[in-house]
Amino acid sequence: MNISELLSRNARKYPKKAALLEQEGELSYRELNVLVNRMAFSFEEKGIGRGDRVMLYMPNTRWFVISFFAALRLGATAVPVSARLTSRELSYMLSHSRAKAVIAEHLLYNNCATLPGEFPKAVFIKNGPVVKGWELIENMTAEGGEEDLPCYSSEDDEAVMLYTSGTTGRPKGVVFSNKNILTTAVMMAVEMEMKPESRMLHIMPLSHSAPLHLFLAAGTYVGASHCLVPSFTPELFLDAVERWRTTHFFGAPTAYLLTAGHPDMSKKDLSSMTHWVYGGAPMGKKEVDTVQKAFRSDRFYCVYGLTEAGPNGTLLLPEEHDKKAGSIGSRAALNAEIRLVDEEGTDAEPGEPGEIILRGEGTMLRYEGEPEKTAETIRNGWLYTGDVGKMDEDGYIWVLERKKDIIISGGVNIYPKEVEEQLAAHPDISECAVIGMPNKDWGETVTACIVLKEKAESTEKEWKDFLSGKLADYKIPRQFRVISELPRNPTGKILKHRLQEVHT
Repeated sequence: MNISELLSRNARKYPKKAALLEQEGELSYRELNVLVNRMAFSFEEKGIGRGDRVMLYMPNTRWFVISFFAALRLGATAVPVSARLTSRELSYMLSHSRAKAVIAEHLLYNNCATLPGEFPKAVFIKNGPVVKGWELIENMTAEGGEEDLPCYSSEDDEAVMLYTSGTTGRPKGVVFSNKNILTTAVMMAVEMEMKPESRMLHIMPLSHSAPLHLFLAAGTYVGASHCLVPSFTPELFLDAVERWRTTHFFGAPTAYLLTAGHPDMSKKDLSSMTHWVYGGAPMGKKEVDTVQKAFRSDRFYCVYGLTEAGPNGTLLLPEEHDKKAGSIGSRAALNAEIRLVDEEGTDAEPGEPGEIILRGEGTMLRYEGEPEKTAETIRNGWLYTGDVGKMDEDGYIWVLERKKDIIISGGVNIYPKEVEEQLAAHPDISECAVIGMPNKDWGETVTACIVLKEKAESTEKEWKDFLSGKLADYKIPRQFRVISELPRNPTGKILKHRLQEVHT
């Protein structure tokens, strides 16, 4: 079995069923499969084939899905990259991935217009108006037969390469086999009760592992329909749920929290939704209460897992949120195992911090071109996540911090998340991030970067007084930086290394 065969099978089983729905119209599984075959034949004519890399620089549109499956049908590797990348970032990833073709959305053309001059041997394809040096995707899918192009990829063959979000530096290329993705897809389909009647809402970028593997691959596995929205706004989000009667959605906590405050929330019919899934970061009890009230639902699922893990890891079920919101659950998801270990690799005792490690067949093959980093991350079959957590007396796991984000001041470990949770409760603070800044005497100084609510006038002394009694003195920030917004990647994760660069 391979990812391409999932689509071919659905075209035979559900030929008239809606595969893709978007504002411009819809495609049945049979129609989608025909376009994928035509695109694959056109790839072949351009010299793209088995083992080649095909970069996808597009938002969530039919062209993304068609190009993705067409690359896989030939045994090529799909390399989806964020639609928010700059020209410089694109150039790096194209060079690093050695992609033989680039498929881009016309609206993003200005960011990639210079690439053909930099990479004259690559094939460049886009939609929309004709531009010299670029093939048109519309032409590549307009002609050709409807016969199925056979896919000879095995489960162990490379299928996808995704770039990490770069929260700690330069992005790494994470390589997956068909088997890795299928294993993760099966997990999600089972855990989230996906069926042919389900409707997946894709508004988070398909260039990221959770939307791509947990929803596009899993939904296709069961023959569900995919509803595509190119970009996120609360309005587009709510309108999509209501228009298409979607059942499953994955988003970062930020997407839920932003939408919860929309003035039209109470007017929207969201009753079709059975699975509201979030990940990338847990939501605390206060945030969960806010979101559940706004969305008029308690059907929220927290999933935890790194890109490198598939992503597969743990989950927190709806009925567990009342008492354990903020944790990542008490068990590994289907096809995965989890442990917390100390520096010697021994299982950490309950209540003691330990690094979270994961094991499962969804784990990546490797970091592209980085064998030493791969060996450091995957040891004896276990993926070392770099996340530090602890297990409570009920067996629930709470993520304390990224290992690299732990602040060491005066030889003592300080977990920024603990400080952030207390500081965020201040009535004048909208959001915050706590980082360690270099200090020649103490190693690092606890520094809080805060975004104030509109018209807030509280002072640094008031913030420190607010934390006094809630945190040990050494954990209370010595420095505060008021900023307009926290830097985030496309999935909503805070880029702490950017804060450290700016404020050093």
